Amino acid sequence: MLSGGRGLKLRIKKISPKQYSVLTWWNDTSKYKDCSAIICDGAVRSGKTLFMGMSFIFWAMTRYTGMQFGLCGKTVNSLRRNVVSVILPVLRQFGFVCEERISRGTLTINFGGRENTFYYFGGRDESSASLIQGVTFAGAMLDEVALMPRSFVEQTCARCSVEGSKLWFNCNPESPEHWFYKEWILKAEEKGAYHLHFTMADNPALSKKIRARYESMYSGIFYRRFVLGQWVVAEGRVYDFFDQSFVKPVPNGEFEKWYISCDYGTVNPASFGLWGFLDGVWYRTDEFYFDSRKEGYQMTDEEYADELQRLAEGKDITAVIIDPSAASFIEVLSRRRFRVVRARNDVLGGIRVTSDLLKSGELVICDTCVSALREFDLYIWDEKAAGDTVVKRNDHAMDDIRYFAYTAVRRENDDFAVFSVERSFA
Repeated sequence: MLSGGRGLKLRIKKISPKQYSVLTWWNDTSKYKDCSAIICDGAVRSGKTLFMGMSFIFWAMTRYTGMQFGLCGKTVNSLRRNVVSVILPVLRQFGFVCEERISRGTLTINFGGRENTFYYFGGRDESSASLIQGVTFAGAMLDEVALMPRSFVEQTCARCSVEGSKLWFNCNPESPEHWFYKEWILKAEEKGAYHLHFTMADNPALSKKIRARYESMYSGIFYRRFVLGQWVVAEGRVYDFFDQSFVKPVPNGEFEKWYISCDYGTVNPASFGLWGFLDGVWYRTDEFYFDSRKEGYQMTDEEYADELQRLAEGKDITAVIIDPSAASFIEVLSRRRFRVVRARNDVLGGIRVTSDLLKSGELVICDTCVSALREFDLYIWDEKAAGDTVVKRNDHAMDDIRYFAYTAVRRENDDFAVFSVERSFA
């Protein structure tokens, strides 16, 4: 039995000590009640997001009425998917009356004669800070805070000026050079924040079989961060799991759809990949790769377009996914009646999705793609960089593969990604 103060009582079974602490840290009987913030970081699937969201709402509804609160995610869509859609059924189960107005980006909650409004915000980039200016909050929860720009986070903190206001921070680890790690996690005591580090073992609703599955999904930096929950530096090969077992011949059969992905270059190499979809798998069946330095001359946009047309010959190409900075080449392809889609160019996010699709077998590199296979062995993290960056060499086929995985496959799979798996409440 949990008592949240002022009449809120819940009966929740099968929770870990850390999850219980997240739910009750603000309670009048807790030794952490005077902390101004809570920080939960660590492994994926450790149950921290669900219990952070519940704790935030319980606290707000037992401490205030008629107030405004901030619910923040990387984007509003990810916030609704990862937090709101998970906690709403639980809240309603315990008698909370919740009215979500998606067009306004608000969630109004009534409980025990109290009513508060929660505003949705997305901290996608530096411009997001302007969206939250001028608002006054009694508290805010920031999910995936390590993926938000510092300006947005600090603006959100500044908005929480109501007496007794508190902050909820939740994230998976990034680089130990990340500003949030340095300014909040390492300085938690100085900032009056309660810090809890989670592992998968802190989620009793996760069976050993499921834990083993998640552990097998990741390797290298992503294993250490997402499974072990460590803030570690990226090092070595980016796709360190990739070996000959991931390489297959082009399959027989009639492909259902086709895409081409492009990393455009004039001085730097250009790389195009031809992708076919068959029986639930995307195969990179062919490629074009041109290195002007090695060949001793540069190709024009029209010549590149001729090569792309040869790659597409006889196939109904759904779209060409291309480096968004390649304005002149995009214009040439558009004139040739190709449907052009500008790629999502989030490097780390694209690498995460590409890794997962390769390991799940949904993305296959065929043995005909010699240049791409060569780059898989040479694509490495930059150990001298402060953050998570790759060495900008031998990365052109890697870029076009990442563009395709993060832009086309993720869209085809209805916003699929390893970090948006279904959450459950036990």
